[in-house]
Amino acid sequence: MGLYERNHPDVMMFKLERNLPDMGLLRVADTVINWGRSSSLWPMTFGIACCAIEMMAVGASKFDMDRFGAGAFRATPRQADLMIVAGTVNAKMAEVVKRLYDQMPEPKYVMAMGACTVGGGPYWKHGYNVVKGIDKFVPVDVHVPGCPPRPEAILEGIRFLQRKIMARRVLTRGEHHTPDFTGVSVSPGTTGIQDPQLNTAPAVPTEATS
Repeated sequence: MGLYERNHPDVMMFKLERNLPDMGLLRVADTVINWGRSSSLWPMTFGIACCAIEMMAVGASKFDMDRFGAGAFRATPRQADLMIVAGTVNAKMAEVVKRLYDQMPEPKYVMAMGACTVGGGPYWKHGYNVVKGIDKFVPVDVHVPGCPPRPEAILEGIRFLQRKIMARRVLTRGEHHTPDFTGVSVSPGTTGIQDPQLNTAPAVPTEATS
């Protein structure tokens, strides 16, 4: 059966996605689907630089990402739904990151891990070959700053991403819900987990005019 045939399951799911009325039973179905997606994140085995050492540590027994359902690292992008971009990304590597992202099936999520991946890190000014933020090439769902961030910060980023997934609509029409970040250290400053979709820049005070 061809991929684009009318009765193919992928085509049927595409027609149903966010196209049904906002009713009680369908809201429960959204919750169940999102719970399954958030509780079975499969990261891709993919490390670029020194931040990858911390990513390896968080998958080991001391921190144990399996407690959050995110410990099944996959060796191919076609079996992964979470890309943790861990390390300095230069201009050549950015093309590879984009290619790997395109090979991942939907739904897929991206975590920018470390200062270099978030905004260039110590290379933001003079590192002409370093990408000043991987979000210029792939959409980022959560930023985990640090140089490098500790394994606990990665776990907080996983929890943050899980809350965002739980707030999404899958079958019902309408805007996505506001995520509940209770218990997750979301910070608008330079430390803590950051949501790239929120404008967290501090307000600039204006001088009073006489």
